[in-house]
Amino acid sequence: MQSVAQAWLVLQLTDSPFRLGLIGTLQFAPILLFSVIAGALADRLPKRRVILATQAVLSLQALTLAALVGTGHVQYWHVGVLALVYGLANVLDMPARQAFIVEMVGKADLVNAVALNSAAFNGARIVGPAVAGLLIARFGVAPAFLLNGLSFVIVIAALLAVRARGLPRPRRVATLGAEMLEGVRYATRTPRVAVILSLVCVVSLCVFNFTIFVPLLARSVLRLGAEGFGFLMAAVGAGAVSGALALAGLGGRQSSLRAIFTAGTLACAATLALAMVADFRAAVVLLFVLGFFAIVFIASCNTTLQLTAPDALRGRVMSLHALMFGGVFPIGSFLVGTIAEAFGIRAALAAAGAAGLLGVALVGVRWRTRARPAGEVVTR
Repeated sequence: MQSVAQAWLVLQLTDSPFRLGLIGTLQFAPILLFSVIAGALADRLPKRRVILATQAVLSLQALTLAALVGTGHVQYWHVGVLALVYGLANVLDMPARQAFIVEMVGKADLVNAVALNSAAFNGARIVGPAVAGLLIARFGVAPAFLLNGLSFVIVIAALLAVRARGLPRPRRVATLGAEMLEGVRYATRTPRVAVILSLVCVVSLCVFNFTIFVPLLARSVLRLGAEGFGFLMAAVGAGAVSGALALAGLGGRQSSLRAIFTAGTLACAATLALAMVADFRAAVVLLFVLGFFAIVFIASCNTTLQLTAPDALRGRVMSLHALMFGGVFPIGSFLVGTIAEAFGIRAALAAAGAAGLLGVALVGVRWRTRARPAGEVVTR
């Protein structure tokens, strides 16, 4: 709900695709700058306490936005500063939360746990955008921010009820800097981890800018209001939940690299196809397909990394995943906003989809031609 409300608020305040992209840049820039540090901290600190602290900050951020909008004092720079606060909390939350999943369920159930976590997360993407669209159309954006801020009370209560504490493992190196280098060295020297992180970087850069291109598509191409925008975002969420449940139905089996490459390719192809859409129904279908393959891709990458990484390095490996997933978002959102400002959203979608297809192909070529350890199989 907040994602939809924030994007719509920026367009109301500025009517500028560039400034909308800039908000995305501010929101995700901390991930680009501080992910590796955050991963090392996540491996040093009790993960449940870290997550409790970050959730409290995110709640205050949403409530502040609600207060500013509700009192009529909100300005564009307020949204920018609060987007940056969100990013700073999120950069520590992401590696701690993802590494905490293994400690709650164990490796045997990790594939299902990540898939079901994705289904729960993206289930909100069905209900949230649709409800936000209705709320914005009738009452403005403030209620969406308020409900989001209050929802963290439930989140924090649930975390307090979790018995797992996520205590850190014994450290092999003394300094934070040495731990950061240890995680980077492991990722670059482990072929499976390196190729997954490369794919995440490419697809995140080109595909996962939903909060930028969907409102622009709704407003500039399809001429929809807030309700129509909400239902387009809900289509992405419906596809994502379907993809997550499809993964959960695998019965705990890990996705092959071939399946991950295929899902990434199809997500990029759907983005490219959106550049040619001119009808609301066609947009809904394509966004559903995009959400489906995007979540199959990213959840499969997530589980592959978590199952590959040793326990002592998992927070740092997942921080690199966060860097590749969310850290490149500022670049992607800036490029999408800039291209859309100059040439229109169709050109931005076409450029993103085509670049994604080329990038996935190049990673595949690199993976097939590089020297691999004996026994390493491409499709495993």
